[in-house]
Amino acid sequence: MTQIKKAVITAAGPRQRALALQSLVDRDGETKSAVRVLVEEALGAGVEEVGLVICPGDEGVYRAAAGPVAGHVRFLEQTEPRGYGHALLMSKDWIGDAPFLHMVGDHLYVSRDATPCARQLVTVAMAQECAVSAVQPTRERSLPQFGAIGGRRVSGQEGLYQVDEVLEKPTPTEAEQRLVISGLRTGHYLCFFGMHVLTPTIFDVILSQGQGASASVSAGAKGSGSGMLALSPALAALARRERYLAVELKGVRYDIGDRYGLWIAQLGLGLAGRDREELLARIVEMVASRG
Repeated sequence: MTQIKKAVITAAGPRQRALALQSLVDRDGETKSAVRVLVEEALGAGVEEVGLVICPGDEGVYRAAAGPVAGHVRFLEQTEPRGYGHALLMSKDWIGDAPFLHMVGDHLYVSRDATPCARQLVTVAMAQECAVSAVQPTRERSLPQFGAIGGRRVSGQEGLYQVDEVLEKPTPTEAEQRLVISGLRTGHYLCFFGMHVLTPTIFDVILSQGQGASASVSAGAKGSGSGMLALSPALAALARRERYLAVELKGVRYDIGDRYGLWIAQLGLGLAGRDREELLARIVEMVASRG
């Protein structure tokens, strides 16, 4: 697989639109927007350009939120709210025929070691020369929030899995029947981390799902179909068309759209950064004052 030079961040969804503009204090102690943190994560993985999928008219606020990294960003408009897969299709012409990094606009990532999560993922994808999705063992109670995979461990490769099945927000019964992977703790499943390296095949697969396949794939063009285009069914089909893996990264994802999600993400960033001791001291003081 060639070097991953482009990344796509989807931020046009109803839940994502405002979340990516929220401000946090990053691990370096600097106040940044969530979208700037994401763009910097991509650039840290060796990406040169980031395509940001947004709603029409949002370029100005997103350019301002990106701040000093805005020069690396290409703004791609999703003119109709036709789903996650459709948002990704808005980048098809811009991406061309090369593999690319994809991240969602409502997640932030904190690595447990010196290598950023996106760089970990890109390194695995380039070594394996195929599409790879990052996953995280997740409790059954959180299944309604994430897509999840079923498959089998790759022999001799810790934390690496061959993907056989993908379900979007499965019920516990569906997960137990179709997504159990040997070796995981009871009641845990491998749910998406919100970060993927995908091959251009994904665009053709999305269109072949029969969910409004007449949609235009030109960036910024208005689709003629009325159906929604989802990503998870396309990932399931991708697993049947070409080699597709999943990997556990040394890191944690934070869904900033979840209840208290932005606050939890801020804690995660702070405790992983230079202000860790100060933050811990303040937390202890707060807890003690409540006692």
